[in-house]
Amino acid sequence: MKNNLLFIYYQNTKAGGVAKVLANIVNALVKEGYNIDILFLMGEHEDFYSLDGRIKKHYVDSFSFWTFKVCAFNKRNLRFMPKISNINNYIYQLGVTILMHRWLRRNHKAYNLIISCWYNLSCALALIKRVNNKVIAWEHANHKVGGPFWNKLKPYYKNLYKVVCLNKDDNAYYKLINPQTFVIGNMMDSNIEDQDFIPSKNKENLITMIARLEQEKNVLEFLEIIKTSELSSDWKVNIIGDGSQISILTKYIDDNSLSNVSLLGQMDSEDVKKVLYKSKINCLTSLTESFGVVLIEAMFSSNALIAYNCPSGPAEIVNNQNGFLIPLGDKNEFKEKLKYLVQNTQTLDNLMLSSYSQSKKWKRNNIINKWNYILRN
Repeated sequence: MKNNLLFIYYQNTKAGGVAKVLANIVNALVKEGYNIDILFLMGEHEDFYSLDGRIKKHYVDSFSFWTFKVCAFNKRNLRFMPKISNINNYIYQLGVTILMHRWLRRNHKAYNLIISCWYNLSCALALIKRVNNKVIAWEHANHKVGGPFWNKLKPYYKNLYKVVCLNKDDNAYYKLINPQTFVIGNMMDSNIEDQDFIPSKNKENLITMIARLEQEKNVLEFLEIIKTSELSSDWKVNIIGDGSQISILTKYIDDNSLSNVSLLGQMDSEDVKKVLYKSKINCLTSLTESFGVVLIEAMFSSNALIAYNCPSGPAEIVNNQNGFLIPLGDKNEFKEKLKYLVQNTQTLDNLMLSSYSQSKKWKRNNIINKWNYILRN
């Protein structure tokens, strides 16, 4: 049994999909008897998502390294240059790679397997001969993400021990590079999974969206849909999340008098659970997703789903037993399905029940069994 595992990721300082599922999986694996270490690629910090006390944490401070100082200089003095932000990203990743390489050169022999939690890190590790044969690339982003530079490096995944991805589309892509590629969905929080079915009478007339307020999550388009949906006054909309578009979204809500819409900001897992407990419909209008973990959390909380069929995750989750999968960008179809559910309570109640029933396939034990298989074989 390959007991000693090292996970590598950037941080656990703020809410985010990768940090959250990383915390979930390592907390579960340490209970399975694995010795778990995490290398964080920034200075020592307080954990946003709690980690089991048996997990050992290591830090290398990429923000005090010379490459980050170059990025800071560029940001101050070269803002006029086209694509300076992209250039800075490459410079920063160079520093991350150097620091990660130095740390692994001293410590890699202590670990049976190394699990890299982001494609930039996996690409770098695939090129390091002393470690690549015991690296698992845990892919959280669609394989097309990253642009031409990183995608030219992904063929070197052939050097890695295994690849774990989140959906069938990515599985087909990576399996051509490395036959030892597996699909494993993300693990839910135990406090979400352990809920019983919540009947409609115990809920409110509430529609939720959980998303980072960034362009790729397409929240502004969701607000445009809400504006034209003509919801009755007893229906409310809650949006959970934070990000760079918050001022744009706030202005749109104010300018269009969307008094039924509330931006709740970032919330911890327990508060998210409380909102989903009250919600009947959960929506997602992302332009791209690797999985769509928020949809599954909503299923455990007895929500019907409406989501755009973006690449690549929602199609693996949303079906006619739990909601509606809408062609990407079809605002009118999204609006019509939302209005239909709001106006047809029996259909909504039936979808809420079958959505909860379907959530069982995403239970933690199923996910752990799949991880145990690839770690032990």
